Amino acid sequence: MTGRIIIDLFTTLDGVAQAPGGPDEDPTDDFPFGGWQAGYPSRAVGESVAAGMQTLDALLLGRRTYDIFAGYWPQHTDGPEGWIGQLFDRVPKYVASRDAALGLDWPGSTRIGDDLPAEIAVLRERHRDIHVIGSVDLVQTLLAEQLYDELQLWVYPVVLGRGKKVFPDGAAAHNMRLLSAEAGDGGAVLLRYAPEPGAVRTGAMGA
Repeated sequence: MTGRIIIDLFTTLDGVAQAPGGPDEDPTDDFPFGGWQAGYPSRAVGESVAAGMQTLDALLLGRRTYDIFAGYWPQHTDGPEGWIGQLFDRVPKYVASRDAALGLDWPGSTRIGDDLPAEIAVLRERHRDIHVIGSVDLVQTLLAEQLYDELQLWVYPVVLGRGKKVFPDGAAAHNMRLLSAEAGDGGAVLLRYAPEPGAVRTGAMGA
């Protein structure tokens, strides 16, 4: 069975996915809203994320997200979220980077990125559910080249007006198929999409 590439993102109504988890997560371009997700606590989000991780057997991360995870999760393998730290410690971690000299100190980490389509094809043969968490820059590449199987967007009722977006200006045009929509507490909504082949359809309404 061919494995799946699953993208997990938290985003605002205007599509910003930069630094939802904390003020210092990604301050690129002097982003002033780091940690915006904390203002909208949701048990449903936590339960959904936990359920999705039950079949996770590999991580595919961008360099910045990898550095954040490597600096946090190995020290958090106990307590309420300890099972996440243990899971991330245990599974293989693939880091997309063209830097051949990239040092990866977290055990189980491997650099990829020289030929992303070919390397992802290998990951699909090797694993069942490869999750991409955060990693907005990498996600934009995966979306543009349709190197994914499912996009899971938790959309929050907030507009920031600036920041890295899931679909920035100039994003590749392509279709998606809605798999499900689920309202959570705190105003967050989970939208699950799969890529849909073919050119974007246009026309005149009512014609």
